[in-house]
Amino acid sequence: MSGDTCLTTTLCPPAGPKPKTCSFKGGSLGNKYVRLNVGGSLYYTTVQVLTRHDTMLKAMFSGRMEVLTDKEGWILIDRCGKHFGTILNYLRDDTIALPKHRQEIKELMAEAKYYLIQGLVDMCQAALQDKKDLYEPVCSIPIITSPKEEERLIESSMKPVVKLLYNRSNNKYSYTSNSDDNLLKNIELFDKLSLRFNGRVLFIKDVIGDEICCWSFYGQGRKLAEVCCTSIVYATEKKQTKVEFPEARIYEETLNVLLYETPRVPDNSLLEATSRSRSQASHSEDDEGFELRDRVRRIHVKRYSTYDDRQLGH
Repeated sequence: MSGDTCLTTTLCPPAGPKPKTCSFKGGSLGNKYVRLNVGGSLYYTTVQVLTRHDTMLKAMFSGRMEVLTDKEGWILIDRCGKHFGTILNYLRDDTIALPKHRQEIKELMAEAKYYLIQGLVDMCQAALQDKKDLYEPVCSIPIITSPKEEERLIESSMKPVVKLLYNRSNNKYSYTSNSDDNLLKNIELFDKLSLRFNGRVLFIKDVIGDEICCWSFYGQGRKLAEVCCTSIVYATEKKQTKVEFPEARIYEETLNVLLYETPRVPDNSLLEATSRSRSQASHSEDDEGFELRDRVRRIHVKRYSTYDDRQLGH
């Protein structure tokens, strides 16, 4: 059995006599194994390992400190045993592979401080400083790779969600002269909004969807509004696809989703005050308390027109 083998992760308090306090005389044991119960996790190791460095463990197992033992001879240490195996590995080898996550490194450092293992404390502090110095992007925008991923992102997000779907190749007609410019304007507005409301709204991009340019707005895991920016122009010789840039409408819907930040359930009076429909003011009091889901807006700017925005001479 290896020296840091953990026999179990949970140990019920033994019924019977209380643990005994005694002075542990480990000088004569040499390489013999001792049994440790660290917060319910059981370990085997040798006195030689425990006394290699000038630490609290050396004081415990060299007779300078009293230790607790149960009736079965397990030496009791009242600490969490999660990282004790790592502690033992450091005592053996003077080095270890630190955990990847900051929280686990902090937990290990707390244990190293308790056992007075200064070398391990220094390793943890250096690792935490290195991770702190790593550059983390201020604004990160996920790009959807599948409908399933999109669904999971929206459902798991605690923030409102704004999604821009743009797929210029998804078109069987030619584009009007201003369509490319308007498509770029939609993309630029998305980037600006993602910077402005970073941390408050989750912005995601979709480049594999069926629409050419479409905005979707979500709150509490469900769609609140949709703004499609395409229309069909019936020119004299052939049909053309037109991409529009309804900037004011996009701004409005982005501000509306901010109502779904926190608290989890928006205040009805705030919803009434920001509603675009003034006709709601004439409704009876029974209608004023209706559920939020009844206010979902499906806004489609997509329409069919006979207007051709091409300049003369084209």
